[in-house]
Amino acid sequence: MSVYQATASAPVNIACIKYWGKRDTKLILPTNSSLSVTLDQDHLRSTTTSRADPAFKKDRLWLNGEEEEIKEGGRLATCIKEMRDLRRQLEEKDSSLPKISGYPVHICSRNNFPTAAGLASSASGFAALVASLAALYQLPTDASRLSLIARQGSGSACRSLFGGFVAWQMGEKPDGSDSYAVQVAPREHWPDIHALICVVSDDKKGTSSTSGMQRTVETSTLLQHRIKHVVPERMRVISDAILARDFDTFARVTMQDSNQFHAVALDTDPPIFYMNDVSRAIIALIVEYNRVSVANGGKLKAAYTYDAGPNAVIYAPKENIKEIVELIVKYFPQTEAFKDPFALFQGQSVLGKVVEGFNEAVAKPFGAGAVKKLIHTRVGDGPRTLGVEESLLGEDGLPRAA
Repeated sequence: MSVYQATASAPVNIACIKYWGKRDTKLILPTNSSLSVTLDQDHLRSTTTSRADPAFKKDRLWLNGEEEEIKEGGRLATCIKEMRDLRRQLEEKDSSLPKISGYPVHICSRNNFPTAAGLASSASGFAALVASLAALYQLPTDASRLSLIARQGSGSACRSLFGGFVAWQMGEKPDGSDSYAVQVAPREHWPDIHALICVVSDDKKGTSSTSGMQRTVETSTLLQHRIKHVVPERMRVISDAILARDFDTFARVTMQDSNQFHAVALDTDPPIFYMNDVSRAIIALIVEYNRVSVANGGKLKAAYTYDAGPNAVIYAPKENIKEIVELIVKYFPQTEAFKDPFALFQGQSVLGKVVEGFNEAVAKPFGAGAVKKLIHTRVGDGPRTLGVEESLLGEDGLPRAA
């Protein structure tokens, strides 16, 4: 008896030009284009196994060990149905293919980071779901085509179907057929871009992205200015900066767009606050770190960005990450040792310090645990198809013990 199963992993992406607002909530069509950096799956990923079997009673899905309901007409059901339809089309064209599109599926997904904590778990999760089903159904489909489907699960998931630097083109058509992701540049083009994630909170956030962005669309006048006049130019400028490996411009635009996204959240009625005092202190530190560099005749050395939560993501060339870790640790003592995947400290413990000329009064030191964890990663690749040994489902089609 043949086993029809596939396992895939997909990366987290963190936007530099933010997606905030939908013009169609069912199809998840955005009010503006966006651009992100795909992060390395060796550090942050979602892994999904999908199996089709005529013995299964119905479609079932488990996320991080808990079974989730697949609601009819919901985002999960939509993605599964769209992928099935693509398989069915193949089977209709080639009668020799096994007719697995009619079989129920069991899907098991796990993240190696906290879900809904301001790290884009829904993006990597839906991208892994689509990549896993594409491998199960052996679809000869390009990533942009698959991104149309992943987008209907979670908007930013479409960007996690590529590695490197990725744009989600907002499109104009009402059916969403021109709203998909494209790769601006692969990770090999600019592998020097690293990221330090400061995990400020791993709790679920107070206002979900889905409800928050629709409130913004309905009430923020600043959003209208942003989508018409600001984002199109920023998309052009940052894409050119990536192609030219111009970190100074990349950093400036990334920070400006993060600031404006949070300004738009504040301009929502009632206002939405995603950042907290720790988030704002990290901004002050990065601004001062960059000021020192520019004052010494240099350029910007780091860029902060914040999604819909308090966690900071700091982009920087690899050569600057050691100084940035030392800076963050000086103001935010760590309760657990810094995991040092790139051996910046060569086994030594991290001592907090600032660069020469740094004005230490720009922020007050916080107590241990205000920044719970530091994750050092870098620009990474797109979804990976994994071997059977990485399957999350046992022989019975149910989740293996974690």
